Amino acid sequence: MHNYKELFVWKRAIKLCAHIYKLTADFPNEERFGLISQMRRASVSVPSNIAEGGGRRTDKEFVHFLGIAHGSICELETQLYVSVELEFTDFDKIDFVTNEITEIQKMLYALILKFDSKLS
Repeated sequence: MHNYKELFVWKRAIKLCAHIYKLTADFPNEERFGLISQMRRASVSVPSNIAEGGGRRTDKEFVHFLGIAHGSICELETQLYVSVELEFTDFDKIDFVTNEITEIQKMLYALILKFDSKLS
């Protein structure tokens, strides 16, 4: 078992969720069950999958859930760009969030590589 609460990437992913919830609060109300819901679920999925993997017994399982978290953060990044395209927000408002996403993606990838090398 891994102590996910000590992982800096998990802590940053939690903060990213808060930013996404605040950002999407300004989206059109008709998107409540569309893009808002998708973005919020994707953002929550990142730290949730890190935590779920951390609660598993093996490094292999942990890596599997880190991969799911990485997929979710890529999904979230795409949804941010869609929201800009639809003019629900603009690049100035998502700049901090996209930078955070890039950093979290790098951290997840590095963690995956670290555990993958231990498994090989």
